[in-house]
Amino acid sequence: MDTSIALVLRAAAFAADRHRNQRRKDAEASPYINHPIALASILAHEAGITDPLVIAAALLHDTIEDTDTSSQELEAMFGVEIADIVLEVTDDKSLPKAERKRLQIEHAQTLTTRAKLVKLADKIANLRDISSAPPADWSLERRRDYFTWASQVVEGLRGTHSRLEELFDAEYAKRPGETR
Repeated sequence: MDTSIALVLRAAAFAADRHRNQRRKDAEASPYINHPIALASILAHEAGITDPLVIAAALLHDTIEDTDTSSQELEAMFGVEIADIVLEVTDDKSLPKAERKRLQIEHAQTLTTRAKLVKLADKIANLRDISSAPPADWSLERRRDYFTWASQVVEGLRGTHSRLEELFDAEYAKRPGETR
């Protein structure tokens, strides 16, 4: 049986391996693994989440969606609870982007608490990235549209964790193009 630290480190190593050839869309093309690590850090360091299943799921949250990892593989390696959390936050890439975004808004309130924590951290990390190092080809309007959509998703997650919601609201207040 994994200790909590061993489980989290195994998840980090697995995610790093699966995302090893991927880059973020920022101008510097940052290593993709920085994103799952940011989620884990937000959860553990900023929100005080100590549940190793949530931290591991945060590290693994994009493996099914963005790599060739299957849910069966995650379940075999990390157990059904972690695989289920990852599945809850995974978009169906066979659907058009607009439909995936609509479904995230629609399904947000039906997620389990653990999946809501991961989703909140994901939206916080994404807003931070878009504010500090946006994709090079994203216009101001596209960045603002992302903030608006993320806020709609988070509305369905409210009541889950006040600190994460405060962190989201603080990032949302930095919406691109707003005067401060």
